[in-house]
Amino acid sequence: MSTDPPVVVGFDGSPQSVKAVAWAAGDAARRRRDLRVVHAVQWPPAHGPSPGPMPAPYERGVLRAAEQVLADGVARARAVAPGLSVTGDLPLRQPAAALVAASEHAGVVVVGHRGRGGFAGLLLGSVGVELAAHAACPVVVVRRTDVPAGADAGRIIVGIDGLHNAAHTLRFAFEQASYRHAGITAVHAYLWPSSSGPGDMVPLVYDPDKLREEEYRALCESMGGWVEPYPDVGVRHAVIHGRAAAVLTELSAGAELVVVGSRGRGGFTGLLLGSVSQAVIHHAACPVAVVR
Repeated sequence: MSTDPPVVVGFDGSPQSVKAVAWAAGDAARRRRDLRVVHAVQWPPAHGPSPGPMPAPYERGVLRAAEQVLADGVARARAVAPGLSVTGDLPLRQPAAALVAASEHAGVVVVGHRGRGGFAGLLLGSVGVELAAHAACPVVVVRRTDVPAGADAGRIIVGIDGLHNAAHTLRFAFEQASYRHAGITAVHAYLWPSSSGPGDMVPLVYDPDKLREEEYRALCESMGGWVEPYPDVGVRHAVIHGRAAAVLTELSAGAELVVVGSRGRGGFTGLLLGSVSQAVIHHAACPVAVVR
């Protein structure tokens, strides 16, 4: 049994959660972490009878069914990674709350991009959104689409805005790349000159070539200190004119993983999950890690 924080995965029996368990089991095996499969049961069910004591046969039936779902998740994880230390947990609470609580003692929490609840038209379930906004550790939302692989297929894509402290985001990206024997593509997307602080004036006229050089320099500075500790990880720098969410989504085709921070430099400080992070976990063509 590992002494490092475990990988936690939410499982509800849906096809998306089956993919999440496979991803989590592979990640735990590569990093020699324990795996904890969580199947949360909201009790009493929000869509069930009015609050009050439930008939004992009904309660036993619900819990027995939940135990079977959990056992299936644990078995699937062990099939993916034989020899992996896998445990199951059946908390009686709302799924998002249960996974947020589990994140307090986890190295990473993994979920599928859609569960059994919610509306079919939504691209990402409410559990994934709430977890990405409130978890105490990195969250991976497992997505796969039939998009043709792009130039960065098989690589880790990490979004860097050039200003905020990206240490946690880069640490997670480099660790994943090293364990997966994959390269990293560090991406910085920009539209116009950015303000460096309150009261700073953004020029109305600027040299596009000079701006690109400045943005490239900012990206390299953000990466400073991370390349040397990971000599096995090949790094590409990509400075692209465009909106960050669209750029990262396009580069995600065939990628191993897209890694973003939970908050960038834009938006409102009171929001726990930035617009870029939300857009990428909704539309990326590969698994997405949101690092707080």
